[in-house]
Amino acid sequence: MKAYARQDGFFLALLWTASFASYILGITNELLSMIALFLALMTPFFVAKRLRVYRDEGREGLISFRRSYAYTIFVFFYGAVLLAVVQFAYFAYVDHGYLYHAFSRIVSSEEGQAMLKQYGMTQMIDETLSQMMSIRPIDYALNILTVNIILGFVLGIPISLVMQRSRSDR
Repeated sequence: MKAYARQDGFFLALLWTASFASYILGITNELLSMIALFLALMTPFFVAKRLRVYRDEGREGLISFRRSYAYTIFVFFYGAVLLAVVQFAYFAYVDHGYLYHAFSRIVSSEEGQAMLKQYGMTQMIDETLSQMMSIRPIDYALNILTVNIILGFVLGIPISLVMQRSRSDR
C-alpha cells in the first residue's frame, strides 16, 4: 500500500505544485489564477482516481473503508511533504518578496484602496502585509504542510466511502 501511496503522493505533489505555480503567476494573470483554482479543486477527484487504480490493480478490485482511508491519508501526507519542500525552496530562494510586493500593489491601487475603505479593512490589511514580511519560508511551508495533511483526513472520508468495494458490491 505504501509504495502505491508514495507514488501517488508524488503525482499529487506535482498537481499541487502546478496549482501553486499558477497561483503565484496568476496574481498578474487572471487565466492562470483560474487554472490554479481548478487544479486545487481537482485534488479529491485526482486522489479518488488514484485510489481506484490502487484498488483495481493492487487489491484485485476489493478494498475496505479502513484501508482506502489509510491509503488516502498516506497519499495526502506524501504529497504534502513534497509540496512543503517545493514551497520552502520557492519562498527561501526564488520569491525575494515578490508575493508581498504583488499584494502591496493590489491593495495600494486606486480600486484596492476604495474597496478596503468601503469594507473598513484598511488597518487590518496594513497589519497583515507587515506580518507577511516577517514570516519565514519554513513557516509558510509548515503551514501548508499542516493544512494539506488535515485536508487528507477530512477529504479521505468521502473519498474512501465512495471508493470502497467489498465482495458483495461486485
